[in-house]
Amino acid sequence: MRRFAFACVVLVALRCGNDAAQPDHQAEWRTVLDQKKAAAAPGATNAHKQLYADSLRAFVVKHPNHSRAREVWIRMQLEFAGDLAAMGRYQDAIRLYSSILTHDPANDVARRGMALAADRLAVTHAKLLALAKGMSQHEVASLLGKPLPGWSVRRERGEATMEAWYYRTRDGGIAGVYFRDGKVLAAEESSDARVGRLGS
Repeated sequence: MRRFAFACVVLVALRCGNDAAQPDHQAEWRTVLDQKKAAAAPGATNAHKQLYADSLRAFVVKHPNHSRAREVWIRMQLEFAGDLAAMGRYQDAIRLYSSILTHDPANDVARRGMALAADRLAVTHAKLLALAKGMSQHEVASLLGKPLPGWSVRRERGEATMEAWYYRTRDGGIAGVYFRDGKVLAAEESSDARVGRLGS
């Protein structure tokens, strides 16, 4: 998973008011492409990838009318937003998708990504009802999304590994999903209401 820490502000910073065509600036663009090759090489480090992201962003800020650079930058932002959502950072993903849609309202990938991230940000009663005892963490993450950073607790209890994932609910409450050795043991929509097919 690419975890670039690049600043995602370029679309906001673009000087879009200048509609006059700008020269292609081939030498600068070739430098960016060289950074891309280094980032895509088999032994590329995160530093190589970061350098490519930074050089592409700087080029787009300097040359906002370079359509190919803008297209590549938007694609990189979409991948980064997808990575954020996959890590459970739905609010950050939504902000990035929103920035993309501000400048490209017809971008279907950003629209779908934002809708999915918003759906995963708070869980519904119906989704909680779909939980079943014995589900794997992967199955729960596919249904509810991963919990936000800091919203999970893991403890060793005897020979078992106990874990709890917490989620915001649509009504402002907190739901908990509890695992024993990676399998769903129980779930609660509130402290006194069991949900789903989680019999004893």
